[in-house]
Amino acid sequence: MIAVLIVEDDPFIRESLKLILDLEADLEVVGICGNGYEAVEFVRAGSQVDVVLMDIRMPECDGVEATRLLKELERPPSVIILTTFDDDDYIVEAIRHGAGGYLLKNVPPARIVSAIKTVHGGELLIHPDIARKLADMISSRDRQETARPGSNSGVNKLAEYGLNDAEKDIIRLVSDGKSNREIAGTLFLSEGTVKNYISSILDKLELRDRTQIAIFYLKLTHGGMDT
Repeated sequence: MIAVLIVEDDPFIRESLKLILDLEADLEVVGICGNGYEAVEFVRAGSQVDVVLMDIRMPECDGVEATRLLKELERPPSVIILTTFDDDDYIVEAIRHGAGGYLLKNVPPARIVSAIKTVHGGELLIHPDIARKLADMISSRDRQETARPGSNSGVNKLAEYGLNDAEKDIIRLVSDGKSNREIAGTLFLSEGTVKNYISSILDKLELRDRTQIAIFYLKLTHGGMDT
């Protein structure tokens, strides 16, 4: 059973999400909060929460700040950002602070359910529209870096970590939100081979999971993502 916390300031959306998730036998809505601070306090109080469905624009404490606070806890839950806004700053900041998924609210209910299960399983999940935006941002940054005299692109920087060409490609595809199956199809590899490459990447970069791979690549190609 996956314990889910809904964090949303709109009562109608809150109740709609609860109704959708209550239909799933392997999901349990353990709480509903109206802002980020309430969510952090709920988890701090000791309630079992596996996945947080987090709105991004809320009063008092937005989804980005709440994600940061949750990820500082000893046993942080996975976080899926749900929003109607595909703002660049929110996208980068949410992933930077450890969000495991980023979906637009207009996705079908089945996608939300699937996202919860995917993120709970340790994979990064990003809505295709947002993944394309991130890829464009990364490509634009790489072009700027390449054009700058004496600078290294994100690709060149990856070489410094002892990664081979296949591993570099996989890192970029993971940061685009691709699943192992999609990566395998793109690179004409088996899913087992992709899993082995990802294990090698995690070992070489001393990272824990796919989310950290995406964060690592975004930081590398966006100069720490602070600009």
